[in-house]
Amino acid sequence: MSITIRVAEREDCPRLLELINELALYEKAPEEVTVTIDEFMDAGFGENKVWKAFVAEDNNKIIGFALYYTRYSTWKGCRLYLEDFIVTEEYRGKGAGKLLFETVIQEAKDKNYNGMVWQVLDWNEPAINFYKKYAADIEAGWLNASFSKEQISK
Repeated sequence: MSITIRVAEREDCPRLLELINELALYEKAPEEVTVTIDEFMDAGFGENKVWKAFVAEDNNKIIGFALYYTRYSTWKGCRLYLEDFIVTEEYRGKGAGKLLFETVIQEAKDKNYNGMVWQVLDWNEPAINFYKKYAADIEAGWLNASFSKEQISK
């Protein structure tokens, strides 16, 4: 196995969306993925790009990705926000996640961000243990809030 990391390209989007659905299934929320392939591709490669990603490959097959964007905190300034980070199940524990995560950390360093943030579900012990290896601060006390497109339009 020879895992390589590279910047995601437009042509990768269908595979990334497959992995997003795999992640949603793992997180017990497959019905929550409502983005279309066109919306996804436009947001990453259209006129007003909002996300970037790195992909992990083994023999030219995408086995994982880390998707991120710049977040601005009024308290902290520019920070890298890691939106999704997944390695397909059969490749977990083989170093792909480490390579991807460290590539994202390096991106935050290269861009001189004031930090990096992400979310992890409180029941996802494998992910929590992975992040603890990096001495990540895992916060308690904040609750997520959101509106759907339908709620915004009301």
